[in-house]
Amino acid sequence: MRDGSRRIRLGVVGHSGYAELPGALRSLRELAPGLGIEVFVEPELGDDGSSARLTDPRELDALLTLGGDGTLLRGARLLSDHEIPILGINMGRLGFLTCCPADQLAHALMRFARSDYTVESRMLLRAAVVGADGRERDSWLALNDIVVHKGGFARVIDISVSVDDELIAAYAADGVVISTPTGSTAYSLSAGGPVVVPTLETIIVTPISPHTLAIRPVVLAPSSRVTVQAEGTRESLMVTVDGQVGTSIGEGEVLVAGRATNVIKIVRFPGSSFFTTLRQKLGWGGIPERDDTRSQR
Repeated sequence: MRDGSRRIRLGVVGHSGYAELPGALRSLRELAPGLGIEVFVEPELGDDGSSARLTDPRELDALLTLGGDGTLLRGARLLSDHEIPILGINMGRLGFLTCCPADQLAHALMRFARSDYTVESRMLLRAAVVGADGRERDSWLALNDIVVHKGGFARVIDISVSVDDELIAAYAADGVVISTPTGSTAYSLSAGGPVVVPTLETIIVTPISPHTLAIRPVVLAPSSRVTVQAEGTRESLMVTVDGQVGTSIGEGEVLVAGRATNVIKIVRFPGSSFFTTLRQKLGWGGIPERDDTRSQR
């Protein structure tokens, strides 16, 4: 519960590719003063003189993302280890991470300003590329997933996956997805992985199109340490984090992933739920004729 005498310092990030964005920014700037909100907008969204620039996440009480799930993922990366709530407004197609569509922005801001919301803590993964000398070359935090794959031409790769230094399997596949429960409905799901309630803490390892049909996704304890490395090839692999950032994995290097020490906080409003989202976004509505009959009762 916030102190009602203090203004809410709200950071804003957005995706300029959405036609709804300019209107959403206008609405936000019009509503903010009356709701006790001070707006800090990322420089890429322009400056009309009415908002401060978003330069330091440590100044914020919350973050508003205007776009799709990718925009919220970028916002989560911006926050890094600052555990403040993210209010996601969906302008995209799926919007698993966001709390409501763009046409409900005003209502969402009013509910947020009066603290009529809950916050879900979501597990993060930390991934690092480690050399033969044991030193980390690059590292990232992932809210959704870490994908190891072959760059360039489409071809299978030989990889081995270990957990806590014990080999799970070595196989030929298009790659492997290491995901959080939040990311279980993203790339992992497309690759045949399980749907996991996002507030749980687990690590999901899902092979991408393995050439051995017996290979299946594995759900691990959150404390697990997952290691992925190439087998029998000098070609570099690629690692992509949340579909947005990454690098190559060179000869002698491995990818190591595990639970991060911090979490991401996602705003949810009473009345919405994960299973409601599944029914709406994935078409888990059952048999249309039967459901139409039930709705008429």
